[in-house]
Amino acid sequence: MTGAGSVGSVPRLVIAAPSSGSGKTTVATGLMAALSVRGMAVSPHKVGPDYIDPGYHGLATGRVGRNLDAYLCGAELVAPLFAHGARGCDIAVVEGVMGLFDGAAGEGELASTAQVAKVLRAPVVLVVDASAQARSAAALVHGFVSFDPEVRVGGVILNKVGSERHEVVLREALEAVGVPVLGVLRRGARVETPARHLGLVPVAERAADAVAAVDAMGAMVAEGCDLAGLVALASSAGPLVGAAWDADEALVSSPPPPLPFPSLGAAPQGPPVGRPGGPRPQTPDGPTVVALAGGAAFSFSYAEHAELLTAAGAEVVTFDPLRDEELPEGTSGVVIGGGFPEVYASELSANEGLRKQIAELAASGAPVAAECAGLLYLCRELDGMPMCGVLDASARMSERLTLGYRDAVAVSDSVLAAAGTRMRGHEFHRTVVEPGAGDSPAWGVRVPERRVEGFVVGGVHASYLHTHWASAPGVARRFVERCRTS
Repeated sequence: MTGAGSVGSVPRLVIAAPSSGSGKTTVATGLMAALSVRGMAVSPHKVGPDYIDPGYHGLATGRVGRNLDAYLCGAELVAPLFAHGARGCDIAVVEGVMGLFDGAAGEGELASTAQVAKVLRAPVVLVVDASAQARSAAALVHGFVSFDPEVRVGGVILNKVGSERHEVVLREALEAVGVPVLGVLRRGARVETPARHLGLVPVAERAADAVAAVDAMGAMVAEGCDLAGLVALASSAGPLVGAAWDADEALVSSPPPPLPFPSLGAAPQGPPVGRPGGPRPQTPDGPTVVALAGGAAFSFSYAEHAELLTAAGAEVVTFDPLRDEELPEGTSGVVIGGGFPEVYASELSANEGLRKQIAELAASGAPVAAECAGLLYLCRELDGMPMCGVLDASARMSERLTLGYRDAVAVSDSVLAAAGTRMRGHEFHRTVVEPGAGDSPAWGVRVPERRVEGFVVGGVHASYLHTHWASAPGVARRFVERCRTS
């Protein structure tokens, strides 16, 4: 699963915190921006399954923000995926998740920032919210330094410091701990990063405002932090053994899909079958076009998915369901990831021509893979507004947050996986789909509770579960093979 060169010597550091809300995203994004302004090629990474923070990282660096998730992909893929993203870079900055030692519930250190830091042999910079403490901050830092000797806390950035006197007291207290203060950010220095029901508003929805916010973060970190000291700390990271992950080699090492393709049941009943985006290719030599949803409503997608589809022989073309009235020319299959269709339900509903095309494509038996937001889009309606009508289900907003890692097994043969395939995923939504599963469910969830969810009908696989295909590259191969044969 790895190959195509190693970048184990790239300087790197992990930006962590004692808890959520301490300022990790501001510091990590600001550091990426500040170093980029100084001419460094910065590789941006995020621990965990979050899609939103990597968007801000991408603005700060001009590179794709990539996730490092030991639960979704396995700890053995963390370093190879990091190396893949860090090719050609001068330095890498990894933003942590939650508190430094927080990970998958009931799984010890699994998927925690601490685990990723250890796998990457990277020093940790602890961002401490000092707004309501003084000398006690030293006790807090001492506890984090001593909790796991394998995690090297190489410095502290003090956030929300109230005054010069407050800073002096904090620095004096931390001297006794022996951890250098590498930055101080004042309490009044704030950056406008609006949030809503699932966290920060994604970059794709803010445009110029997001650029301004990232620039402000960069200026704040450049003014308040010791950039030279942070770069020096990053350069002290230990060497990584092994080579970078490569999509082509990952597919070579993964088992091919079974042939002939298993029966997937009847296609969903929809409008008369047409030719979305023009005629689909009929010869094995023609392009296999996979349309990948993007834009403000569908901005959640791991970069490795498109890379694996390309390696499997697909021509991946992005389309925006908010703006594009037709699928890309020659579309053979559609992938619709996560996002916020509930925010744009009226606009998505108004794009009737595209909704009809997607329904026609699904009715033809062509493969359609939808995760979370994509699931909502394929329903009959979302909050009472018509959607694609591919699935005999309705979706609505809910006050209840569904959040967490999931251990799942494929219940039905589908365009993504054979029945019995085990995968790990993540759920994060405030919506409900009724019914929650079709006659042929997509997944049987085993953790945290036993249930079935999602839909497999014809060539459609739709589910709330977000998965990372680098953990099972055969998913992309299987999907593209179905595109060629449907």
